Amino acid sequence: MAASELKRIYYVEDEPDIQAVAQLALEAIGGFSVGIASSGQEALDKAAAFAPDLILLDVMMPGMDGPTTLKKLRDIPALAQTPIIFMTAKVQPQEVAEYQSLGAIDVIAKPFDPMSLADTVRQKWTTARG
Repeated sequence: MAASELKRIYYVEDEPDIQAVAQLALEAIGGFSVGIASSGQEALDKAAAFAPDLILLDVMMPGMDGPTTLKKLRDIPALAQTPIIFMTAKVQPQEVAEYQSLGAIDVIAKPFDPMSLADTVRQKWTTARG
């Protein structure tokens, strides 16, 4: 069952600087509780315990990329229905369509604006819920 309000976001990003900016933007500006993973494997190991309402997922990561991570997250019962938004610089229409065909609810372009990131995430989450 989906949460009625977006409160807990799990962010999977391999670049520490981007991680830090996004976490600050989501916590300080958005008021969210944010969990962080630096790799797809770490997300698989730890995301379910965090019990996120939403997962933000980098596309290009060493080792396991975002699309592969998404597929494996769907195999974890606690995360099978958790909405996922990809964050990537690869936002050509065919790329966005591919991400959505994999099950992502939407895509946020990088670089993102830290001041509006929380609002963007909240808007995409609300839109996806209908």
